Amino acid sequence: MSLLMPPEWAKHERTWLAFPAADYTAQEDAYLAWSEVANTAAEYEPVTVLVDSKDIHIAKKYLSEQIEIIICPLDDAWIRDFGATFVFDGEDLAAVNWIFNGWGAAESAGFDVANDAKVATFMANHVGAKLINSDLVNEGGGIHTNGAGLLLATETVQLGIERNPDWTRLEVEAELTSKLGTEKVIWIRRGLTRDYETFGTKGHIDIVACFADENTLLVHDQQDQSHPDYSVTHEVIAKLEEETNCQIIKVPAPKQLKDDLGFVDYSYINHYILNDAVLLCAFDDPNDQVAKGILQDVYPGREIKLIHARPIFDRGGGIHCITQQQPAI
Repeated sequence: MSLLMPPEWAKHERTWLAFPAADYTAQEDAYLAWSEVANTAAEYEPVTVLVDSKDIHIAKKYLSEQIEIIICPLDDAWIRDFGATFVFDGEDLAAVNWIFNGWGAAESAGFDVANDAKVATFMANHVGAKLINSDLVNEGGGIHTNGAGLLLATETVQLGIERNPDWTRLEVEAELTSKLGTEKVIWIRRGLTRDYETFGTKGHIDIVACFADENTLLVHDQQDQSHPDYSVTHEVIAKLEEETNCQIIKVPAPKQLKDDLGFVDYSYINHYILNDAVLLCAFDDPNDQVAKGILQDVYPGREIKLIHARPIFDRGGGIHCITQQQPAI
């Protein structure tokens, strides 16, 4: 078996989302935010949205008619994390089913993820992809590949005691590389500060740094020294400079530093690449246009679409977290 995860900018067959199902996400502003992402994506490629049966009447009010709606039991709405990670097995489509334990917090927090843990298998069966089961606790937002051997990950995620306490670093690396077809894991020590709070993931990489092509890295750049992520930014950049020969492009963080709960983790890194466009998180912030300009340069030929993302971030993630690409064969 030789598996390979294509980079996110490779041609898509479709985009997947899950309609808000959990109590804390299933509110008007969330319906609007998730649906804007789905409806905008559907202008560029086919979109499938999984919807819990109890929410089907709500979803149909918000989703455009061109979207494929499929009933599937759900606990939440973060399909990047609990859904399938699509890869190629030779020339055939396959789907990696990681173990999902609620970002290492389900048992201690007392919330149910039994439905979400079955979604990857559901997706694989729906498209006839070969199912590849993994024994590693992992989420799609915790990995990012350039499709040419390099993989980004975070020590507090895959190596954290909440997820894989009995795995060694070498064992985790071996499992990641075997399932994704990568050659080298670049370990970032920690993620953004807010991501370690109640609704955080304990450091997902997809809000910190990502590849824009095989040799280009975009990195979250918190420029205000009063924000705790100022030091995170410098540490991440130093690590990437040490471990890669990639061009590193700093993307300034939004100027807003805090909300009612403390320091925010608003980030433009958590964007989603479509076949002919990029969905970019917007925060009604002066740096929205700065980020848009940077992404226009690094994604030539793709339209940069700003999507109001505060309702998504208020619940613990961004546009990348609520989407999942299925590569075209």
